[in-house]
Amino acid sequence: MTTTFRDVIDTLGDAGGGTPAGFRIEVRDRHDGSAEIDLVRDIGYDRDGRSRPTPLLFSVDSVNPRDIAPWSNLVANMTCNPGIVYDLFLNDPTKNVNREYKTIDEVIGEVARILGPGCDVSVELHNPYETDFSVILEEVARYESILGRHRLVVKVPHTGPIGPSTYPSLLEGDGRFPLRYDQGHPRDYLRGHQLAYDLQERGYRVNFTLMFEPHQTPLALQARPYFINAFLRNRLGATRRMRGLIAAWDASGDEAFLVQLRSWMIGNDFLAPGDEDLDLIKVLSMAMSHLRQRQAPSGLDDGLDAARQSLRWLAGSNLPDSRLILCSMEGDDMFPDITRMLTEPEFVSLHHRVLITTDPVYLSRWTSSPQVVSYQRRFMKAAATQPV
Repeated sequence: MTTTFRDVIDTLGDAGGGTPAGFRIEVRDRHDGSAEIDLVRDIGYDRDGRSRPTPLLFSVDSVNPRDIAPWSNLVANMTCNPGIVYDLFLNDPTKNVNREYKTIDEVIGEVARILGPGCDVSVELHNPYETDFSVILEEVARYESILGRHRLVVKVPHTGPIGPSTYPSLLEGDGRFPLRYDQGHPRDYLRGHQLAYDLQERGYRVNFTLMFEPHQTPLALQARPYFINAFLRNRLGATRRMRGLIAAWDASGDEAFLVQLRSWMIGNDFLAPGDEDLDLIKVLSMAMSHLRQRQAPSGLDDGLDAARQSLRWLAGSNLPDSRLILCSMEGDDMFPDITRMLTEPEFVSLHHRVLITTDPVYLSRWTSSPQVVSYQRRFMKAAATQPV
């Protein structure tokens, strides 16, 4: 047995004597002809080396213990970012009742206890623009002390055109960044990639996040991430908004629709604050360029073109253990559209490369249908009239 095998059993094993969930047993031949038994982290496995019921795995975007608890035996990953931690839980008195939890450390510890050893926990860096890498390592080490090395996944974001000297602008006034998203410097664009690479080199698994366009995927894969992401809701909403305003302009010739388009693009960071007077034809051309990158197959408008392209890049990569997280979804169509997409012949064999994640309340609704209510009404009434 390897030292890793012993460490896993010592830290995550239980009195039952079996191997903990979240690991697969791997037997390797040594040079001397003997066999070496190891435990390799793999969230596709349950206790005692049993495969999870399906290669497709599920995850939850939440740190609310009450919402997560019902999912404890069903999910393979929990992912969070500062918005989820603070805006949606710690600082929300309707969720964090009576301020039961005071710090991110407390809530991550509780969530980890609920989810058990078979579930990874992805925790995002609070400040990826920190110039002292030792400070980032201290933050990661703190999470590791709570979760252990085997369960921790460090969530590193794409940093875009933002850098250590410019990120304070996001915290001042209206938070608008002075440059367009595509007017930065390579050192800033690649800061997230370098962080991901440096952490991976130190043995940490990395969840590379803030991926909205499929062309981000082949570049993100260069940092050898454990997870990559495809954000779906935002991209679909932007596509429909731009398409709608352009269609209105085409039909009417009214430049007011292009003015609206320009304002919307500024408000959603496609353009910079200084672009208030940008020529409307230029605005139209830029919007059309974005739409050309959002072509769905066979006229479908399911917003999953980024997911399809990212899966193709992942399938062609040399990273067999990396997975794609499909995240950020809402509405009545997106989850069913994802499950339909994953039954397309091209993607059936890639189920083991996919996690579906969203907040547990949204995810839970898809266990139901109208007929569940109808039939339960019938059955409960029948049971209530059984002979005494």
